[in-house]
Amino acid sequence: MSAKSAGLQKLHGDPMENMKLGILGGSGIYDIDGVQDGEWISVDTPFGVPSDKIFKGTLNGIDVAFLPRHGRGHVHTPSNVPYRANICAMKSIGVTDLIALSACGSLREDMKPGEFVIVDQFIDRTFQRSKTFFDQECVAHVSVADPVCPRLGDMCRKVMFELGLSYHDNGTYITMEGPQFSTRAESILYKKFWNCDVIGMTNMPEAKLAREAEICYASIAMVTDFDCWHQEHDDVEVTDIIKTLTVNAASAKSVIKSFCASVEASREACFHGCDRALEYAIITDRTRISDNERRRLQNVASRVL
Repeated sequence: MSAKSAGLQKLHGDPMENMKLGILGGSGIYDIDGVQDGEWISVDTPFGVPSDKIFKGTLNGIDVAFLPRHGRGHVHTPSNVPYRANICAMKSIGVTDLIALSACGSLREDMKPGEFVIVDQFIDRTFQRSKTFFDQECVAHVSVADPVCPRLGDMCRKVMFELGLSYHDNGTYITMEGPQFSTRAESILYKKFWNCDVIGMTNMPEAKLAREAEICYASIAMVTDFDCWHQEHDDVEVTDIIKTLTVNAASAKSVIKSFCASVEASREACFHGCDRALEYAIITDRTRISDNERRRLQNVASRVL
């Protein structure tokens, strides 16, 4: 064992564990190729049923669990995706690291359709969604100052560089409620005054919930259009998005395959503490938390409760 590994074990007090990679597929990604011994399994949670069954198996020696965010056939709107159930289900089957793939619009001239952005920051403008697991008897405040795991993001960058894909190292993703696309005034506001880079409808509250569940989370956004701010391009149309998604989806699947081929099955504790986000987050007196609430939160917070 390396000195670094030993230091991480000493820091967190836990032994090495095997990586289990979760993949959340966005628009255009409803399956993952090359998985061995794959099977669709049903997972129920105290927060409801996930978007679809979860496809479990092994990909290049790594345990993987794939969940189409919108369900096969794209049956969930961005507002109706069961985000809490999705993250809780992933946690309950042992997912340690989660890569979110999603389509987005570009708010920058140099982020062109067909390119990828490894998101590192978010602005959350959603308002219809349940954004926390801790909304009843137990109150927790986790830090999302850096909402994406830097370790996992770096691993994605390495893979995309080696594949020769056109990508951007970082970017701020503004999450709108949808399902309508932006007005032109909104698009210009987000671009010129808020300095956002891409716009989408699904990565929040997903990233927040992953942090509460102590899962390392990374987001790869697939640019499909220029939203409606760009005067030299047509306004957003679903038909155009689908054309770009067809190409992007194949590349995104290649990223997942190469990612699994490039990592070791044994996983060190996260140096950035994503897997210890709840360590000091729960503020509620433990004696005031009922057995029912503990059961409701068991998959998410049993380590600290």
